[in-house]
Amino acid sequence: MTDALKRLSDEGVAIWLDDLSRKRITSGNLAELIDQQHVVGVTTNPSIFQKAISAGDGYQQQLADLAARKVTVDEAIRMITTADVRDAADVLRPVFDATGGQDGRVSIEVDPRLAHNTGATAAEAKQLAWLVDRPNTLIKIPATKAGLPAITEVIGLGISVNVTLIFSLERYREVMDAYLAGLEKAKAAGLDLSLIRSVASFFVSRVDSEIDKRLDKVGTDEAKSLKGKAALANARLAYQAYEEVFSSDRWAALDKAGANKQRPLWASTGVKDPAYKDTLYVDDLVAPGTVNTMPEATLEATADHGQITGDTVRGTYDEAKADLDAIARLGISYDDVVQLLEDEGVEKFEASWNDLLKSTEAELKRLAPSEG
Repeated sequence: MTDALKRLSDEGVAIWLDDLSRKRITSGNLAELIDQQHVVGVTTNPSIFQKAISAGDGYQQQLADLAARKVTVDEAIRMITTADVRDAADVLRPVFDATGGQDGRVSIEVDPRLAHNTGATAAEAKQLAWLVDRPNTLIKIPATKAGLPAITEVIGLGISVNVTLIFSLERYREVMDAYLAGLEKAKAAGLDLSLIRSVASFFVSRVDSEIDKRLDKVGTDEAKSLKGKAALANARLAYQAYEEVFSSDRWAALDKAGANKQRPLWASTGVKDPAYKDTLYVDDLVAPGTVNTMPEATLEATADHGQITGDTVRGTYDEAKADLDAIARLGISYDDVVQLLEDEGVEKFEASWNDLLKSTEAELKRLAPSEG
């Protein structure tokens, strides 16, 4: 088998797994993926935890203990999810040490119900960092308008952050600005900037899903020829923005003080349209200093038949802009699409969290000891 994952890694792309469950940790599967598939990080989100905990493997004893203590359902979920993240962080600790803190990271998300509340998001991020208590975690904060000042505040306290749910180029620039502002606060407070890390999770496949739907409605030959191009164009232009921001004078001053660049992370890289090759958002988004977080099916597909041919991002910016301009000329509003995707992203995570609350509450009731 050709080692496409090794080639990807050699090109400067960090391979992270977009999944976590207790069974994956206790069975040794996570350690195996690190050892054999070049996986150097893990991301989680409310949907991933909802799926893992609902499947039930490995959670019964902890749920029974929590039921005996009569904890609230919110506290139960936090105890369960932070335990998984802490254990996964311990499995990844050797990677963290070997890469000087760049990789070996596990991400955990603030309660998605707080996405539009700056103060509560920042408070929850601080609480999660304290609860997990591992240097190799990233606290996930959504890139909503309310999330931006929370990112600055949390980075300013020296807490490493994974900014999630980024869909638009404008919002991505605001995210990078929030990160730099946080580093400036941390520097003013005398913190060691070299210990602060961040990634910016730029979502990929959902952009094609939404724009392709609109192109189908237009229905012309030109519209059909643009299908499957928007997501790559959007992500490639995001990398261009990253190159600009992290070669600015503002960045140079922070770089001199020991700060780390905020790496672009390609999220939502599982292909949703079966008409496209299943490694599209891996093969065609290869660029140095990036992270690609893949669901296991995408990881396996890349290992099996990924075509890693070197950098597939730099040098594509004119074509990417032309593709987005052509889509706009057909009457498809980019701003409308990215705002819809952000709103839907928050709603989906909130719905998963609410499902998790309901299923966990039912388990706690079932396992509660009878009185007397």
